[in-house]
Amino acid sequence: MTPENLLHRLPSTQKCTFGCPVLDRCLGGGIPCNSITEIVAESGCGKTQLCLQLALSAQLPPSLGGLSASSLYIHTEFSFPSRRLHQLSHAFISSHPRIFNNDPCDRIFVHAVYSADQLFDIMPKIESFLENMNTQLPVKLIVIDSIAALFRSEFENTPIELKRRSALFFKISGKLKSLAKRFGLAVVVTNQVVDLMGHLEGMNGLKVGNLGSLVSSGRRVCPALGLAWANCVNSRLFLSRNDEVVGEENGSVDVSACGDGDFLPRQTRRQLHVVFAPHLPDSSCEFVIRREGVFGVER
Repeated sequence: MTPENLLHRLPSTQKCTFGCPVLDRCLGGGIPCNSITEIVAESGCGKTQLCLQLALSAQLPPSLGGLSASSLYIHTEFSFPSRRLHQLSHAFISSHPRIFNNDPCDRIFVHAVYSADQLFDIMPKIESFLENMNTQLPVKLIVIDSIAALFRSEFENTPIELKRRSALFFKISGKLKSLAKRFGLAVVVTNQVVDLMGHLEGMNGLKVGNLGSLVSSGRRVCPALGLAWANCVNSRLFLSRNDEVVGEENGSVDVSACGDGDFLPRQTRRQLHVVFAPHLPDSSCEFVIRREGVFGVER
C-alpha cells in the first residue's frame, strides 16, 4: 500500500461547527472532538460569545456540521450569561426553523465551579453524568469558562505552590482528555492573557506558538498560566481586538483636521488566530459580534 493510500485511510476527526462558514473554514471545519481546544483572549474579545454559540451549534445534525448533541457548560468567574444565551437562541431558531421543536437552551446543562480543586473533585460526577444520560441528545461538548479564573488567585507564587498548581493542571487536563476520547467529546476551555514582559528566549516556540505576534488592544500579551498549562491543551486559539481609525488605510480621514486624536472615528476590529494546532496551519480571520451571534468577515 502506498503512503498516499495510507493517508487517505486515516480516520477523520468529527468537528463541531461554529455556525459560521468563515470561522469554520479558518479552523478546518470547526472545533475537533477527542481533544482540548483553548480559546485565549483579554476580556471583551468574545470568548464567552463564541462558547455560547458553539453550545447551540453542537445541537445541529452532522449534515450541518453539528454533533446532534447537548452541552455541559461550566462557568467559573461570573454568573452564567443566560440572557445573552436566550438572545442567541432566538436568532439560532430563526436560522434553523425546521430543526428545533424545543428551546435549544434546554440542551445546555450549566454548572458553577469556584476552585481548581472543586473542578477536579467533580470529574467523577461528570463522568457518571455522561454515562447515564438518557436524553435524546447526548453530551458531546464540554465548555469551561474560564480555566484561568480557577488557578490565578488560588495559588501563591512560591515553588511549592507552583509545583502543586502544575500537578493539578496535568490531573485536570488528563481527565478531560480521557473523557474526550472515551465519549467523543469536544472540550473547550477559555483562558485569559497577561502582558508580555521581557524576552521569549528559552520558551518552547513550537508548542507555545509565536508569542511575539499576539497583540490585543495595542499591547503584546501572552496566555495566562504559563508553559505548564500550554502543554495540557491540544490546540490554542487567540482572539484579539484592536481599535482602528475608520478610513485610515485609504486616507479618507484627515487626522490634522480632527484635532484631538481621542475624537477620531474608530471601529473595533476583532481577529481569530490559530496559535498552534496539530491539524491546522498558521491562519487567522476577522470576525464581528452582532446581536444575532459571532460571524467571520469575508476578505
